[in-house]
Amino acid sequence: MQWQDQAIILGVKRHGETSVIAEVMTRDRGRHLGLVRSGRSRAMQPVLQAGNAVEVIWRARLDEHLGEFRVEPVTLRAARLMETATAVYGVQAMGALLRLLPERDPHPHLFEALEVILDHLHNPADAGELFVRFELAVLNDLGFGLDLAECAATGARSDLVYVSPKSGRAVSRSAGAPWADKMLLLPPFLGIEGNHAADFDSLTAAFRLTGFFLHRHVYEPRGIEAAAARDGFVQAALKALNPALRTLSGPNDISA
Repeated sequence: MQWQDQAIILGVKRHGETSVIAEVMTRDRGRHLGLVRSGRSRAMQPVLQAGNAVEVIWRARLDEHLGEFRVEPVTLRAARLMETATAVYGVQAMGALLRLLPERDPHPHLFEALEVILDHLHNPADAGELFVRFELAVLNDLGFGLDLAECAATGARSDLVYVSPKSGRAVSRSAGAPWADKMLLLPPFLGIEGNHAADFDSLTAAFRLTGFFLHRHVYEPRGIEAAAARDGFVQAALKALNPALRTLSGPNDISA
């Protein structure tokens, strides 16, 4: 069996003396593993770095086999991704999110989103907003999508400022006022109007929002913890927007 596809490197693991097992996110075949012979060579090591865009040809005798990759470079962005903390942590955190999805399960929209975010990780505000939207997309593909288009109580589509922690649906200011202390905040940039840019306060609320639902629906039921890279990314993104911020009280303040 053989196929060819566009892919983004997520990571590699050593295999034997000279080879590696590469993990990639493909456009049409989802997250996929494959053996790369001589993957530890001087020629291949720079190519097999997380964040790089490549063309892969996969071959195996049977579909269920690990198979082998032949990898050709397309866009080598890994060196640039090492220049900022948001980029370093962002690549790792998005890889961890994609590992929550079944292997070989197609998610072409996540592949396209990943490519866009990788090219914007150097800008903390853009990176933070795009990363939150990526988390929402992963939640949706896992079957836990949030409904942020209209008020759960009234059906209104304006002045949506809360999200119900029980239903994951938006709530208007007036309908949610009696329970405001129990609600999650809906950042303006995630509203249906979409005319607000992300800033420190809205990104803080957004990270708390997605972290809460990832913890409830994914991490806690599976008995796992969120990747440490997410906390690193969150703190790097927020610190870049507010240099006066020295430390956060703890990961739970933002991620859950």
